[in-house]
Amino acid sequence: MKYYPLVFVLTVFLGCGTEENYYTMEDFSKVKKIDTHVHIETERENFMEKARSDNFEIINVSLETKNGWDDVHRKYRYGNIQKKKYPDLVETVTAFSVSDWDDEHWKEKVITWLDSCFQEGALGVKVWKNIGMVSRDTMGKLIMIDDPKFDPIFNYIRDQGKTLMGHLGEPKNCWLPLDSMTTNNDRGYFERHPEYHMYKHPEMPSYEDQIEARDRMLEKNPDLPFVGAHIGSIEWSVDELAKRLDKFPNMSVDLAARMGQIFYQTARDREKVREFFINYQDRILYATDLADHGNSSQEELYQGMDNNWKRDWRFFVTDDEMESDLINTKFIGLKLPASVIDKIFYGNAVRWFGIKK
Repeated sequence: MKYYPLVFVLTVFLGCGTEENYYTMEDFSKVKKIDTHVHIETERENFMEKARSDNFEIINVSLETKNGWDDVHRKYRYGNIQKKKYPDLVETVTAFSVSDWDDEHWKEKVITWLDSCFQEGALGVKVWKNIGMVSRDTMGKLIMIDDPKFDPIFNYIRDQGKTLMGHLGEPKNCWLPLDSMTTNNDRGYFERHPEYHMYKHPEMPSYEDQIEARDRMLEKNPDLPFVGAHIGSIEWSVDELAKRLDKFPNMSVDLAARMGQIFYQTARDREKVREFFINYQDRILYATDLADHGNSSQEELYQGMDNNWKRDWRFFVTDDEMESDLINTKFIGLKLPASVIDKIFYGNAVRWFGIKK
């Protein structure tokens, strides 16, 4: 088991008679919260009306998937539509495309686009798993995130005081057969998306290759604020994640779509997981990866939001025995102090994305 120096400090602090405060389920809608990773791709206002009633602000995240700049422009436009309707509740993160990677004017095009987004208030830039897993240059070589061609882009993001968000690689389960995966949501996702199931594509870079490329990029950019989406693709071990956070002081992680892995580890060693969240309370951002594409009913949308937001709140603020369809075993909530909850659910987003309050 890994021991952290802050545990001793916390123990001494509590031993001096200072009593910690804790939230309850009844506090859910009373406490200000930010979901730092959602995807609203519709003009309808249902998602934000629910967010407002639950005291949530959101960061709407753009990305390039399969359609290059069309993806980037469309997703960013929807984020701006929501921001104009809810200026106090919505922030945006933009993206750029590598579909025209070999164009001689690619760098200038990317920087011009990012500058226009920053002028409109975008907080940062997201890079997606197509870098390292899908996108190739005109010679057929896979584009990796540590390619020197990215250096001026990342320098520009840093110089503008913005944050880089990176969904790089995939959960370690991605390189395992379906029946060996640790969470049901991963099993379901890769069954539906065999094109991203790297176990089926042994010719592609390994899990370690993806993480090492990301780490080399961070080594080259030590002053660039970085949010590792989906627990930085080190969702399988809080010990391994702690090593990365110690090595890269400008790295933080969001929890989007990886609560199953947190539950799985908690079921095996709750105290280790709780210790991690307390010790790295300044480096963790609450996020879900929730989405609204405008094609579900309001009832279905709200049920999904409740299922995620209230489940996670219960996990973090209580010590209830819980079950989740994400894993097949029961687990106990972490019951983190309110001061830690305030950072994970709100303060860290303000700090890491430079939200002006």
